[in-house]
Amino acid sequence: MRSDHELLDAWRDGDIGAGKELVERYHNVVYRFFCNKVIGEVADLVQETFKACVQGLQRLRHADRFRSYLIGVAHNVLKAYIRRKRPTVDIEEVSMVDVSPGPDEIYVRRREQRLLLKALRRISIDRQILFELRYWEGLESPQIAEILRIPDNTARSQLSRAQHDLRAVMARLASSPAELASTIDNLDDWARRCRDELSPPHESPAVDDDDDE
Repeated sequence: MRSDHELLDAWRDGDIGAGKELVERYHNVVYRFFCNKVIGEVADLVQETFKACVQGLQRLRHADRFRSYLIGVAHNVLKAYIRRKRPTVDIEEVSMVDVSPGPDEIYVRRREQRLLLKALRRISIDRQILFELRYWEGLESPQIAEILRIPDNTARSQLSRAQHDLRAVMARLASSPAELASTIDNLDDWARRCRDELSPPHESPAVDDDDDE
């Protein structure tokens, strides 16, 4: 299997097949980034992310950091979406429920997973992103800091606050003390199960051959 570096170099040299392979490799990552945040427009934002990725491809200096680059693009697309919806909001102050209200769209099997997903949409957007990058994508704080363009110590402290806020919201939403205890005591496991069940549609975004600038 070719590495990200090899696929990216081939894509930059005009190999569209390599581009499609790289997009398919990370389609799930981009889908997960949006699916518990935006109601009804996930597919559009995924497509927008890959389009922006292609347009900025030649500016990526470190080919071995493609995943971080792609998630950073998705983060910029989300911020642009939020500005369109709520031009004056601060992502440190509002949640995705404030920006994109509506019924929860994601089906998961266990009540602990449902509680976790609902609570994530009700903490501040920046802290939701931090939590999901850590627990769903397995990124460490230096990688998260690079993606979000914040100092490493800020990423660490904000992740700790995200966990605190998440527990407080779950305490309000839980249907019983037992449900709350099960979710909090096994948070890593429930986060992993949520990640595994967040499956995108089968189709991956198309890769054009004339958008590399």
